Amino acid sequence: MRDALISRARSTTWRVWAAPGPAARPVGQAVGPCASRARPNTDATSIGVRPIPRPKHTSPRPEADDLRASPIRERVLVTGALGCVGAWTLKAALDAGDDAFGFDLGDRTQRLDLVLTPAEQERITLIQGDITDLDGLGRVLDEHGITRVVHLAALQVPFCRADPALGARVNVVGTVNLFEAVKQRLNRIPGVAYASSAAVYGPDDSSPAPESGGAAPATFYGVTKQTNEETARLYWAESHVPSFGIRPYVVYGPGRDQGMTSAPTLAMEAAARGEGCEIAYGGDAQYDYAPTVGVAFHRAASVREGAVVANFPGVPASMAEVVAAIEAAAPEVEGRISWIESPLPFPAELEATALERALGPLRAPALADGVHETIERFRRS
Repeated sequence: MRDALISRARSTTWRVWAAPGPAARPVGQAVGPCASRARPNTDATSIGVRPIPRPKHTSPRPEADDLRASPIRERVLVTGALGCVGAWTLKAALDAGDDAFGFDLGDRTQRLDLVLTPAEQERITLIQGDITDLDGLGRVLDEHGITRVVHLAALQVPFCRADPALGARVNVVGTVNLFEAVKQRLNRIPGVAYASSAAVYGPDDSSPAPESGGAAPATFYGVTKQTNEETARLYWAESHVPSFGIRPYVVYGPGRDQGMTSAPTLAMEAAARGEGCEIAYGGDAQYDYAPTVGVAFHRAASVREGAVVANFPGVPASMAEVVAAIEAAAPEVEGRISWIESPLPFPAELEATALERALGPLRAPALADGVHETIERFRRS
């Protein structure tokens, strides 16, 4: 089934519209594991789609000098656009006045529906394609005159564990394809912003973990992300392709419903419905608010030099603090959210200074504010 999905239509462009229509449990009594009610991105049963004409190739434009705010209207392609961070990166591009293009193998837009207004969705061009198809990716870059690229397409921890070969094909070969495609178009696309991960670290790394990177990732997913960092380094050293890799840790916020660390957001979604749940891990970690992560990736797409990799400057917190923030925002679930006191296989804290030095301050909210905003958005959805 997975291979069938990988080999689906290579480059179909759509405008999308909404269709009508034994462990410690420190807090309270578990109701059940946190689980998303969203369905996988594998069909189009709840959306309508209609083809749109592709724009003609656009000529190269002069470059701005400041990564923080370009006055030029760019044409930004986001791979993995139907994921949580992808949706928020598209929003950041729209908020900056850019033309936004989403590239994804899937076709379900439930995360876009959470993040974007109908008017904002009308401004986005979605392109259904396969990151493992280099020729198809190149055609997309040219036919849409893309001038900036954010590469987020990847399989996450559980999927890489279940099928390491597929994980390597999507995460590693797909990243090589993206760099190779940009290398051939440096006159128009200055470099690559891409998602690495805190999963490049392992449980034996020190805390705070050095921003220079980890030594022994504990997951297949982490190995693919570490490989991608080395790929970026060599593309700069040998071909002068600039890149900016960002390592998020626990991303939370509207749209985060898949992956090893999605459980806190799923607990927020359950709380918005007045329900309790159990979070399948505990311990300390850094929490990254998805809208702010999207802003960082959009800014990083204007990279022009070097092979930078930076940890995202998230908020350090224990699981007890996360649950307390959820209960403060949704008092009706107090005592009904529990967690398993088993830490993630990564250091509790990461050094994170390089990103804001390069991209400017991100103005991320405090954890309590981010949790409150997330729950309120779920309530409105």
